[in-house]
Amino acid sequence: MKNVQKYSRGYFMPPVKSLKWTDKEYIEEAPTWCSVDLRDGNQALIVPMSLEEKLEYFQLLLDVGFKEIEVGFPAASDTEYTFLRTLIEKDLIPDDVTIQVLTQSREHIIRKTFESLQGAKKAVVHLYNSTSLAQREQVFQKTEEEIIDIAVTGAKLLKKYSAETEGNFQFQYSPESFTGTEMEFALDICNQVLDIWQPTAENKVIINLPATVSMSMPHVYASQIEYMSDHLNYRDNVILSLHPHNDRGTGVADAELGMLAGAQRVEGTLFGNGERTGNVDIVTLALNMFSHGVNPKLNFENIPTILGKYEELTRMRVPERHPYGGELVFTAFSGSHQDAIAKGMNWREEEERQYWTVPYLLIDPKDIGRQYEGDIIRINSQSGKGGIGYVLKQNYGLDLPAEMRESFGYHVKNVSDRLHKELMPNEIYDIFINEYVNINTPVEFINYRFTQNENYETNLSIKIDNEVHEALGVGNGRLDAISNVLQTTLGIQYKDLLYKQHALEIGSGSNAVSYVGFTALDGAVYWGCGIDADIMTSSVKALFSSVNNMISSVKPKIETGYSLSNK
Repeated sequence: MKNVQKYSRGYFMPPVKSLKWTDKEYIEEAPTWCSVDLRDGNQALIVPMSLEEKLEYFQLLLDVGFKEIEVGFPAASDTEYTFLRTLIEKDLIPDDVTIQVLTQSREHIIRKTFESLQGAKKAVVHLYNSTSLAQREQVFQKTEEEIIDIAVTGAKLLKKYSAETEGNFQFQYSPESFTGTEMEFALDICNQVLDIWQPTAENKVIINLPATVSMSMPHVYASQIEYMSDHLNYRDNVILSLHPHNDRGTGVADAELGMLAGAQRVEGTLFGNGERTGNVDIVTLALNMFSHGVNPKLNFENIPTILGKYEELTRMRVPERHPYGGELVFTAFSGSHQDAIAKGMNWREEEERQYWTVPYLLIDPKDIGRQYEGDIIRINSQSGKGGIGYVLKQNYGLDLPAEMRESFGYHVKNVSDRLHKELMPNEIYDIFINEYVNINTPVEFINYRFTQNENYETNLSIKIDNEVHEALGVGNGRLDAISNVLQTTLGIQYKDLLYKQHALEIGSGSNAVSYVGFTALDGAVYWGCGIDADIMTSSVKALFSSVNNMISSVKPKIETGYSLSNK
């Protein structure tokens, strides 16, 4: 690409080696989660939410289980101010939930922020100012000392106004644009703010280190976080927080490695909403932990409902491939994937397994409210026999023999390819019924009678060209006797008869299903299926179906006096 030379790495590595996080395998416990959806609900939506919509979204966040929720920037707009006052005055904030508000380091904004918090039971007041080299040089044109003075002045004002305001307040400071700040300077400004606030075990302070713009690979951010964690003053009384953005598509990775590096708290949004490419997606973060057997302490057991409410209120759309929530993330169209998933699901059913290890499925979709039917395996021209067979079994109780699945799979794929569309389970079922089940032309089964001596003898009634014929046959079993009648009477030959039957588990508990396949002398394989209340009759119907499929396909010359009309 052109112009690559104009880009440089605008981040700063820690002055000392900070790699202890690399020794950890996974995140062992959930962080404190803070939703910032309702801040970005006004900042980052094409159509900002109304007061009523913000109240409904707040309830959604409570239902998910958030205990810390940033409710906006109350000094910035009447809507956010009114929203906060409504929450407080109507007592809509549960006792175990802390709200958070954002403020710049400017006295009139801080004063109005505390006015909006009158009567709040518990609130985090989040102070920030930008610290990066680019912001200092280009936007503010201030020295490091002047930027520190902004932060320290704000910290003092928070102490002043909190003492004058009814409520229970916790302080938070963010060196905004942290990732573009020299690490020694970021540490210095945070420690000077901490010196003003003097955190204690009973009154801890939050230091939030945002990837306001994600500028580096995730391991660099982790090293920055570890350096800060190791060198912050009052560390035991500091809650180290992250606020990753997703500019490089690494917001989740930044947060995960940042937690390994010492962070105890994460700010983010449902499905990653936010300015530009968005904030870190808390749904993905939490369910990643869930996939490792760690309780995320948020309730995502009904993702479809959460996603629907999110899309309704934000007017944003969650992409089909979005982790966990996207419509297609548990769906396999590929034949090899479908086969592996179907076999894995069957393997789990054989005996109870402690751990979920189904190929291609990171977690059990049912654990987050997704359904196997219509979610896991969907059929198009790229699908395979295993997936197609799985759809019939799961939706209609039809457990096709493995050999028959291949034959049926070609029918389904050809239809999908010709129509250029995905096929729904009912369409797949209709194809199966039309192609295989109880096929009665050109030879129609009427009835049979058996007698048993050394072998089975049968008197078989069939109809050809609207004429009923009686024929006798002998075999070592009842189906063999019927088969011998058909071959002798119709002058057709086949070999290697395959047979399977089972009770129909879905749709009708009184019906039996039989599958019969055989190989013609030219090597072609033909299949049929019979469904009937009587298991023997279902077997005979399956045999007739396979014979009729062969006759209709090859149109053989019939050596008997019977006249066969083509299908």
